[in-house]
Amino acid sequence: MERTLIKELGSKKGETVLINGWVSVRRDQGKMAFFDFRDRSGMVQGVVFGKDEVLEVAKTTREESSVAITGVVNERPEKMINNKVENGDIELEVTEIKVLNQSAELPFDLTAEMKLETTLDNRPLTAKTQRARDIFQISATIVQAYRWALISRDFTEFQAPALVGSDAEGGAEVFKVEYFKDRTANLATSPQLYKEIMTGALERVFTIAKIFRAEKSATTRHLSEITQMDFELGFIEDHNDVMDVLEAVTREVCTAVVDQHADIIARFEIDAPAVPTEAYPRLTLLEAQELLKEKYEIDAVGETDLEPEHERKLCEWAKEEKGSDFVFVTEFPTDKRAFYTHPLPENPERSRSFDLLFRGLEINSGAQRYHDLDEVNAKIASRGMDPEDFSFYTMSHKYGTPPHGGSSTGLERFTARMLELPNVKEAVPFPRDINRIDVLLSTTDEGSKEK
Repeated sequence: MERTLIKELGSKKGETVLINGWVSVRRDQGKMAFFDFRDRSGMVQGVVFGKDEVLEVAKTTREESSVAITGVVNERPEKMINNKVENGDIELEVTEIKVLNQSAELPFDLTAEMKLETTLDNRPLTAKTQRARDIFQISATIVQAYRWALISRDFTEFQAPALVGSDAEGGAEVFKVEYFKDRTANLATSPQLYKEIMTGALERVFTIAKIFRAEKSATTRHLSEITQMDFELGFIEDHNDVMDVLEAVTREVCTAVVDQHADIIARFEIDAPAVPTEAYPRLTLLEAQELLKEKYEIDAVGETDLEPEHERKLCEWAKEEKGSDFVFVTEFPTDKRAFYTHPLPENPERSRSFDLLFRGLEINSGAQRYHDLDEVNAKIASRGMDPEDFSFYTMSHKYGTPPHGGSSTGLERFTARMLELPNVKEAVPFPRDINRIDVLLSTTDEGSKEK
C-alpha cells in the first residue's frame, strides 16, 4: 500500500491507509490503546481496540519509536470533534502496527520544560520536541524567504569560501587551520571581501554562509559558528539604498513567517512582528543616544557603540512610538567600523554605516564600502595593515568596482528574536561556543565571560 501523509488523512475518510511516522504519545486504557502519531506533515490520533494481537504490539511500543501504521480513517462523532487540535475531526482506527525501530525508554518527559543545557546535551533526542521542531521550521522559512526576496530583486546567489587566507575584519579573533605547503589559513569571519568582488562582476549578489568567530565570550547573544545572510549591491548613492533593500527583505521574511506559521506563533504565545506601514524608524547614533538620555535617563552620548540595554530601550521606543519592532541606527564612528566602511563626506569621523535592531537585539550590520582603489589602500594602511596583503581583494577596485554597499544578517539572532527566545543558542540545532562543540567543554576558562 502506498504511504499517505498525515496531513492528507482528512480527505481519506472511510478509507484504509498506511502512514509512517513516530509515536509522540501512547496512552493505555484497559483493552484499548490511544496514540498520537506524527510525521513530517502533521499529527493524528490513533486508537487500537477489538484486535488482541494489535493491542499486544501497541502496549509494548514506546514513545518515539518509528512505526508503520495501517488503519481506517474514521470521522469522529460530532460531540468528539476537537477544533483546537490538528485533525481533530478524524481518528485513525489502527488495524496493524509495524515497529520499524523500537525506541529506548525516554530519560525524561519530552513535553516538560527543561533547562537549555539539558536540551543541548541531549540534542539528538530533544530535536524531536514540538518546541525544537517549531524553532527549526521558523529558521528554515527565514532563510527561504530571505533568499527569494533577493532573487526577486535580481540578486544572484554565490557560495562564499569558509577557508580564507586573511581575516576580512582586519583583527577579529580567528580560528587557525593548517593548510598545504606549510601555510596557515583561517576560517572565515565574514564573506565580506568575496561578496564585494562578486558585486564587481554581477552587480547584485548574496550568499548564505557559515562564518566563525574565536571570541572568548559565553553570552546569550554570541556563537562561535554563525550563519550569515549577506547581500551586496552596486551602483548605489549611499547606505540608504542598502537599508531600503534590507527593509523590503525583512518585511517579506516577516510576512512569510506569519502566513506560514500562525500555529507556531500561537504555541509560543507571542505577537506577530510589528511591521509599520511607514518606513522603519532611522536614527543616527547621536540621535539614538540623545533619545536614550531624554526618555530613559541613560547617558550614553559620545559612546562609540550601543550596549545591549541601549538596544532594548531603542526597540521599546520604536514599538511604542512608531509601531515597529525594527529600528535602524546609523552613522557609527568610522574608526570603530571595518576598514572597508565608507565615511560620510561631510563628516569623515562618522561612517555611512548602520545596524538594524529587532525586538531589542542587533540582528544586522551594513554600510556603503570604499570603491576607489587609492582610498581603500590608504584606509588599510591607516589601520596598520599592509595593502599588499589585500591585493587579491583590491584587484576588483582597480578594475571598475562601482559604488556599492551591503549588509549581513545573523540567522540565529533573527530566529531568536522572531520567537522571543531568551538565548540565541536555542535558535540553532547544534550551537558552537566557547563551552560547547556538541558536548560541553571545560567551563573553567578564565577568558570566558557571561553577559
